[in-house]
Parts: sequence; C-alpha cells; structure tokens
Amino acid sequence: MLKEYLKNNVLITDGAMGTYYSELTKDYSSLCEFANINNPEIIEKIHQDYIKAGAKLIRTNTFSANSVSLEVSREKVSEVIEKGYKIAEVATKNTSVFIGASIGPIPKNQVEDSDLDILNEYKFIVDTFLNLGAKIFVFETFSSLEYLKEISEYIKEKDSTVFILTQFAIRLNGLSRKGISINTFVEEVKSITYIDAYGFNCGSGPTHLYKHLKKLNIFSDIVSVLPNAGYPELVNERTIYVNNPEYFSEIMFDVKKLGAKIIGGCCGTTPSHIKKLSESLNKNTADDSHFFHDDSIKTSLITKKDNAFLNKLEKNEFVIAVELDPPYDTSIEKIMHGAQVCKDNNVDLVTVADSPRAIARVDSLMIAAKIKREIGIDTMPHICCRDKNINALRSGLLATHIEGIRNILAVTGDPVADVDKHSTKSVFNLNSIKLMELISEMNKGTFEKDEITSCGALNLNVINKDAEVSRMIKKIDKGATFFLTQPLYDDASIEYLIKLKKEHDVKILAGIMPIVTYKNAQFLNNEVPGISIPDVYLDRFHINMTKEEAEAVGVNLAVEIANKIKPHVDGLYFITPFNRFEMVMKIVNESNKSI
Repeated sequence: MLKEYLKNNVLITDGAMGTYYSELTKDYSSLCEFANINNPEIIEKIHQDYIKAGAKLIRTNTFSANSVSLEVSREKVSEVIEKGYKIAEVATKNTSVFIGASIGPIPKNQVEDSDLDILNEYKFIVDTFLNLGAKIFVFETFSSLEYLKEISEYIKEKDSTVFILTQFAIRLNGLSRKGISINTFVEEVKSITYIDAYGFNCGSGPTHLYKHLKKLNIFSDIVSVLPNAGYPELVNERTIYVNNPEYFSEIMFDVKKLGAKIIGGCCGTTPSHIKKLSESLNKNTADDSHFFHDDSIKTSLITKKDNAFLNKLEKNEFVIAVELDPPYDTSIEKIMHGAQVCKDNNVDLVTVADSPRAIARVDSLMIAAKIKREIGIDTMPHICCRDKNINALRSGLLATHIEGIRNILAVTGDPVADVDKHSTKSVFNLNSIKLMELISEMNKGTFEKDEITSCGALNLNVINKDAEVSRMIKKIDKGATFFLTQPLYDDASIEYLIKLKKEHDVKILAGIMPIVTYKNAQFLNNEVPGISIPDVYLDRFHINMTKEEAEAVGVNLAVEIANKIKPHVDGLYFITPFNRFEMVMKIVNESNKSI
C-alpha cells in the first residue's frame, strides 16, 4: 500500500514525539514511551494533532522501547510497544493514515559489559510489532548500519510485504556520530535489498541537511528527510527549539524539489510545522525558485599531494622508515636534527611517535608537519586513540591533511597508569580499527581524490600470533594499506613473519630496534611487554663494555637481523633508541649494501 501511494504522492509524516510531549505536559525528564501505559490520552492527542495538521504517516511512540534505554524487563518493553501501537491504531481509525513502527538504536555502549545480545533484542522488538500487524517499520536516528541488514532480512523472511525505512542522523558536518558520511550511508544502504527506503532524521536542522542533500542524486530512490526544527538552546536546564514553522516549511519545500518522497520533522517540530509543510506542498506554486540558495559551494580543482613513500611501496621498491620520538618539552633541536640526518641518508619516511605509553610528549601531528615543511621529508605521525575523542581526532586529521601529510599510523594506545588515574583520564572514544574506519570515511568525502593512507601496527611477539593476524585482517578491511611490526629479535617471530607474508598479500615493514648497552638489553628483555631477546644475543653484551664497544655490537646485531628479514618483507622500520640517529644511520647504510 505505501509503495503504491509513493508512486504518485509525496508522503508527509508527523513531527517530533518527545519534545512535543514535553511541551504539552511540562515533563522534561521522563521518557515519553512510558506514557503509552501511564498517560495514553496524551499520546493519542499528539497523534491526532499531527493527523489534523496533514500527516499521512504517524510513528508509534516506541522509539526508545528496548530493555536498555528503558531499563526494564522485556515483558515491560512488550507492554510499552503493544500499548503504543494500539494507541496509534485508535488515532488512525477511519482514516487513510499509515502507521510506522518506530524503532530507535539500542545504545551499545551501555551493554558492552553485559550478556545482552543486541541483534536478538531487535528481533524481539520486531516480533512484537509483527504480532500486532505492523506493515511499516521505521528505523530512526541510527549512526551506523550495524544490525540493519540482519534485522531487515529477518523482517522480510517473516513478511515480505512489510515496508522498511531506515533513517540516519547526520550532523552539520555531513557525518554521523560514528563518523560515517552521508555518501557512505547512501552507497551502502542501497546495496541492502531488504530495505525499501532510506533517509535522514535528527542531527541537523533543515538547512544543513538540505545543503548535504543537494550534492546527492536521490530522484531514483525513495528517500525520507525529517530534520530537526533547528538547533536547540538550554534554558533553565530545558532544551528549547525555536518556533519556526514558516521557515521550516519553506526549506522543506526545497527539499521536496530535490527528490525527497517522504518528508516530515524530528526534534523540535510540532503540528504547526507539519501544517505549514502540508499547506506549502499543496499549493499550486508557479514559482519554482528555492528559498535557500547556497552559492558558496564551488567545484574546486583538487591538487593531489604526492605520496612518494607510498608510491615507492606500491611499486614493490624496498623502503626504509625511521621512527623519531618527540620531546617531553619544547626543545625540538634533537628531533629536527634527526629528521635532517634521515633525509641526508635517503630514508623514505620519518614516523613520529604519539606517547603510546600515556606519557605526554609534544603532539605528533604538529612535529610531523613541522618536519615535513622544514626538512622536506615524508612523515607519518602516529595517532593514539587514548587521548582524544572523535571530534579531536577528526580535527587533527583535517589539520594533518592541510599540512600535506598523507600517511597515518593508527594505534589504540596503552591505558593511563594507575598512579596517574586521579589526574588523567583515558578517552578511548575509538580504537585503532575504528580510527582507520574514520580515515576511510573522510577519504570518501572530505579527502576525496587526495586520500590519507592508514598504516597499522603488527605485534608478532605475542604468544597468540594467529589472533594478531586476525586483527591485522580486520584492519585491512577498515582501510589499512601497510603494517609496521614491533621490534623483532627471536627466530620464532621472524619465521612466523616469513610464513605470514607467503599467505597474505600485505605490505609489511619489519621493526628493527638496535640494542645500545648491556643494561638496555636487560631492560628490553625483562620490562618491555612482548619483547623477548634470545640469550645468544644477550650474551654479546656485558656490563663492563664501553659505550663505543656496546654500540658497535648493537650495530652489527641489528644489521644481522635486518639482513635475515629483508628478503621476506617490503621494507625496514627502524626505531631510534635514545636519539642515537647516527647509530641508526650506520645500520641503515650497512643493511642497504645488501638490498
């Protein structure tokens, strides 16, 4: 029925439930879903107000009806859904108005430490609606496509005639809360055959959503657009939206002309907004001009920055990378000197560490940009997820791109040490895999045709190496192009690396960290997790060695290990100990003789 209606009509939906409920009841703290049981006449009035305003589809008051959001048993969730659906049926009796079963995202972050199976919870919710006779499902305000393919397939297997609409919340920057771009949503949701229509609700006001939709061609799809009334402000601890039905309806008229076939409102919209929208669409308007003109969007000529390091790697030429550590203070002379030494010795890439052990250093992005700009060598900053939320990470990536940096090493980072937890808090908004996913999303939109390349860390010193390879494959799926290993010493790890390269078509740079003294060797072997130095190597150092003697042994040992690994990898990744740049260059030059 709904598909037939949409062939010849634009479908007007209702507006907000939660904010309108709060406006009517002056209750700004309770979840409105409980009103299905405790205050059903108010919910019925809201539905009828929207129907009188011109809505041809109303959504059930069940957006948060799940056991996580409501913090109740499934029995109580079922009651909320059943009451909500029956209220909608009463409100639409003797009308041609459609009922959409509203389902919002289950907050995954609240169940990470529980045994709740989220997909199973969605199936329970869906089954409850299907048993009530629901024929239209509206999945709203999702920030990713996680679970939507599985649950849509589940619905269609139960009833192939059901209409499924999936809607995503896009913020003013064109991304969801999880960093997924509007273009990616369109591309991926169109590949899911079980979904009948897609669209966007919440997250943005009408103008920002209109600006993003202008860049898409949506005429051939069934697309819904249900923006917020605008952007709220907090007044006396209450979230208030501007009362702007006239403005809202004029922008939405332009949205309709872009090809949207389902339009309505989300947070802050009221029956007044829907009434004005309905009147606007029903007018026989000869003037087809747009209310909103965005002349600022220009098609610019993209000048792609050369990524010499990646180009060399992709041509199967052997590459050399050297890691430098930023200082703990503002003294940058050593690291800048080290970068110059690397350039003078034809190193392909300088990587800049980012405090993986939760000890503050100078920001890796800024130092990497300064090195690239002033020394003229390709740089790759490490980005640690522990210290920045998704907004800060995205801001850093934007700045990095502006500076011409096109390679990033994504690392999760170690937790803050217990002794520092009273003053320093971990963020971990993302992990390394999620950061790679964010970079991939930005490559599709913001960095289109001038992408940033993701690099991943690979630790083959762990006991369960197969698990590390599984994680490597996940990183590849999320956009990782090449990998840097942790320092390799023992034959077991090296042999596993050789086997890994034969089985997987992946670019790998083997980690080499020279040992500088007897004490350094003992420290690495005993206090650094994941590093095991064979006795045959430890025995080459003794406590009474001079600095020069120890360095000579360290150089020879590193060259020996490098030459053992080199035929089986795509490059070497040297980790500089204690700013010993010249020592590393000796190793680089000696190992280069056998390339």
